[in-house]
Amino acid sequence: MDIVHLLPDHVANQIAAGEVIQRPASCLKELVENSLDAGATNIQVIVRDAGRTLLQVIDNGKGMSQTDARMAFERHATSKISRVDDLFSLRTMGFRGEALASICAVAQVELTTRREEDEVGVLLEIDGSEVITQEPCACPVGTNLKVKNLFYNVPVRRKFLKTDQTELRNLLTEFYHIVLVYPKVQFTFVHNDEVLLDLPVSSEKQRIEAIFGRNNARQFTSNLIDLHTDTDLVSIRGFVSKPEASSKTSQQYFFVNGRYMRHPYFHKAILTAYSGMLPGDYTPSYFIYFDISPEAIDVNIHPTKTEIKFADEQTIFQILLASVREALGKFSLAPTIDFDREGEIEMPTLSAGSSRMPNGPGLPHIQVDPTYNPFRPKSSTPSGWSTLYPDRPTATMPSAEQAPLFEEQNIPTGVPYQYAERYILLPTREGLMIINQHRAHICVEYHALLRQLQEHTGLSQQLLFQEVIELTPDEIACMETIEDDLRAIGFALDRFSKTAYGISGVPAQLQQGDAVMLVRDILHAVMETDANVAQKWQEQIALAMARNIAIPYGKTLSQDEMQDLCDRLMALKNYARTPDGKRVVTLLSDNDLP
Repeated sequence: MDIVHLLPDHVANQIAAGEVIQRPASCLKELVENSLDAGATNIQVIVRDAGRTLLQVIDNGKGMSQTDARMAFERHATSKISRVDDLFSLRTMGFRGEALASICAVAQVELTTRREEDEVGVLLEIDGSEVITQEPCACPVGTNLKVKNLFYNVPVRRKFLKTDQTELRNLLTEFYHIVLVYPKVQFTFVHNDEVLLDLPVSSEKQRIEAIFGRNNARQFTSNLIDLHTDTDLVSIRGFVSKPEASSKTSQQYFFVNGRYMRHPYFHKAILTAYSGMLPGDYTPSYFIYFDISPEAIDVNIHPTKTEIKFADEQTIFQILLASVREALGKFSLAPTIDFDREGEIEMPTLSAGSSRMPNGPGLPHIQVDPTYNPFRPKSSTPSGWSTLYPDRPTATMPSAEQAPLFEEQNIPTGVPYQYAERYILLPTREGLMIINQHRAHICVEYHALLRQLQEHTGLSQQLLFQEVIELTPDEIACMETIEDDLRAIGFALDRFSKTAYGISGVPAQLQQGDAVMLVRDILHAVMETDANVAQKWQEQIALAMARNIAIPYGKTLSQDEMQDLCDRLMALKNYARTPDGKRVVTLLSDNDLP
């Protein structure tokens, strides 16, 4: 008996939909790209329940005839290419002819469309790849496509959709990928009858400001530097941020020929250009647009079309690196002196080795004690190595009930001391343990904060003046997801408007710093991990908080502070690395030491 057979069309379409349509955001991407390929200048996106119930795209493009409208939902039906060679001269967003067939296989679809030369349009209703209705109708020029009840006939796929807030963030992220590269198209995004984004026709910089410029401190684009380079191989233009405007939550986008892409290799080129300019784990924001011959790239690698292969990546890497360095050098951030101002007083100068100004008294000399602290009792400061570090018993260890302690061979044999205001050196039986003080404190605070989150025991301290944080739509969706956890850890939050929150209290551990920046760091940490389980986003909240309150590099620690940090660190079950995998402890054995 023969066992090989052809799959029915609707089954094949559902299988194909698994690659092309993974979530509502995938559906949004395909529909809006079709509208752009149709020449639309006004595109409206209407969403209900984060795309589960309804995802509607309305455009004023050229529309379709009755025959084309029906054919568009067949597999591998496309107007973009007709032969293999066309893949190497693509200027359209879509080309495979799989999207609409995949969508109608896992949803209920309603399409109305009309061309300018037609008197009436066509109405098409499809339910799970089966055409229910096809008839003439009155409608404006363009296309109106509704996708209802996505994955209604694939319950397993629907069950694995994430929360509405998470899916809405994904929808907005995909929306940003498109609107940032098409500023000459008007876009509107509506969710549950609320307009989240209304983007008129504008320049690229104005479009960036409209999306990300919700921080009321200053314009987002005021920190961007223009970049433009033309070569025979590629044209590169866009914007990179000033070094002092870098942050842990930077906005980073690459576009090639009007298409968003991810490219770690080119990202490395930008980070190389900023080498030595950025503190710690801060990164720059950038919006880079590549214009290159279609023959020099291959977009047919992955169904999402975000992974693009370049024929000469190494050369483009060097061009991009040089372009960013040139932009940073050209727009130097050093303060300028205005030599045209009149009436300035001529400043006297000092001759070499002189300590007196001409016709004036000598320079003042003020004795300053950098160790003075008015909140500590007065005590004499010992001098001499033996006095500073007298013989002491082995460091006090936490009780056995707290957690596993030092491995037996790493039991301390001396007291800790600080090196370069960055490391704590601790002698042990097996050698010298080197502890990164900043990362060690991150580990300690992370576990304490995570426990407070889970047990809702965080303490809050009130701010003298309430601070207001303006958020983008995707940040608002994330905030609604984690708002209860932020309150549990000590934040006092009030909803001001649909785009703003007021912060009137912060966690008690927060000694200083910008509360608005901390909340934004937490939001982006959760968003970047795409966390959908409470445990996951709680871990990201605790980690972002721990990074903020951890002991900074360059701080001098007292003997008691070092001892306490070492004790708390070694009381943890896993103290060798931070929660995000960075090394905390290094052991140099006696054999490694000279």
